[in-house]
Amino acid sequence: MLSFALTRDSLLLFLPVAALLCALATGATSANTPPAALTVGQPAPAFTVPDQNNHDVTLADLRGQWVVLYFYPKADTPGCTKEACDLSNNFAGFEKMHAHILGCSADTVAAQKKFAEKYHLKITLLADPQHQVLEPYRAWREGRIVRSTVLIDPQGRIAYHWPNVSPTGHADMVQKKLAELQAAGTPK
Repeated sequence: MLSFALTRDSLLLFLPVAALLCALATGATSANTPPAALTVGQPAPAFTVPDQNNHDVTLADLRGQWVVLYFYPKADTPGCTKEACDLSNNFAGFEKMHAHILGCSADTVAAQKKFAEKYHLKITLLADPQHQVLEPYRAWREGRIVRSTVLIDPQGRIAYHWPNVSPTGHADMVQKKLAELQAAGTPK
């Protein structure tokens, strides 16, 4: 029969190994380890969540058109307002490119509605307090929303991913990338 005496030294050796095994088992990663990036060409994660008018928005219903899915930390804060207004002000250009704009945060339907009405936003805002969209799209990291954007092609695949963005000039950057992808014949 084997016996094992737990000494201070053996405990000091065992604890880091146990912590690593627990982290691996629960899927936790180090704060310095970035989450896996979304891969261009992979199917976009499916979702159904309410918009600012409490109507369900389902990604599958948007098949056949481009989708600009952008994530922002909180409705009616300075950076988020700038980004939403810039995208809304460029709405006609995106519409001509057959692109639907969806903004997503962990705000409630009521907060999204108030935000959209206050700034007369033409874009659709998704309420995702349960992180049903935020997590699969890698926008929820280390307990907070990271401002990011995903372009989804008409076949429902990831066409481009910006894992970290600045609100200033982002609408123009997205529109240029969308034009580039469409000119290149994406999707194939």
